[in-house]
Amino acid sequence: MARFVLLERNKAKRAVELLENEYKDSKYYLNFKTPIDLLVAAILSAQTRDEVTNSVTPALFKKYKTAKDYASAKPEELAKQISRVTFFGNKAKSIVNACKIIYEKYRGRVPSKMDELLELPGIGRKTANTILINAYGIVEGIPVDTWVIKLSGRIGLSTESDPDKIESELESYVDRKYWKNITYVFKNHGRKICQSQVPICSQCLIGPKSRNQLCPQNGVNASK
Repeated sequence: MARFVLLERNKAKRAVELLENEYKDSKYYLNFKTPIDLLVAAILSAQTRDEVTNSVTPALFKKYKTAKDYASAKPEELAKQISRVTFFGNKAKSIVNACKIIYEKYRGRVPSKMDELLELPGIGRKTANTILINAYGIVEGIPVDTWVIKLSGRIGLSTESDPDKIESELESYVDRKYWKNITYVFKNHGRKICQSQVPICSQCLIGPKSRNQLCPQNGVNASK
């Protein structure tokens, strides 16, 4: 059963355009220099605050520079170095095993195809999309994180709860030119206005008190 009401297509497109313009400087939020850095950071970031992930990776990237370096690491030793992130034991195993495949099958180069990335331990569509977009400039889909799930429902861009279904629905409503940054736009809007517990609808440029009045939530459970 749908939890939210979808906006009319023209209103949905307008809402996305307004948000994209408001947060036009939005960008990926984890620090990295190379594709292997990005893959590792993205795996570590699952259910972990960005600040924590970014505090762990500098020492990690200094010690491990290639897929071979990670593939040669002992999971238990890597786990100690990433112990500040959630599920660090499982993530250490995923990183080591993913890098073994990258080193042995792809000669140490992080794959640049969706199906190949999805074969790697610890990599789902969100992470695969993130790597393709930020490491290679390839836009095949939309990374669906917690903020995308929350805001796509509130704003009326999706009625789904499954991330893959949300991605599919969003792609039918959002112009392809916005796919690259929409995740980071939503994240910034969520942190500033459409906050997790109590959205500040009175300050929202697409909210019920704005001149645009596009959001279908009408300020329910919102702050004044």
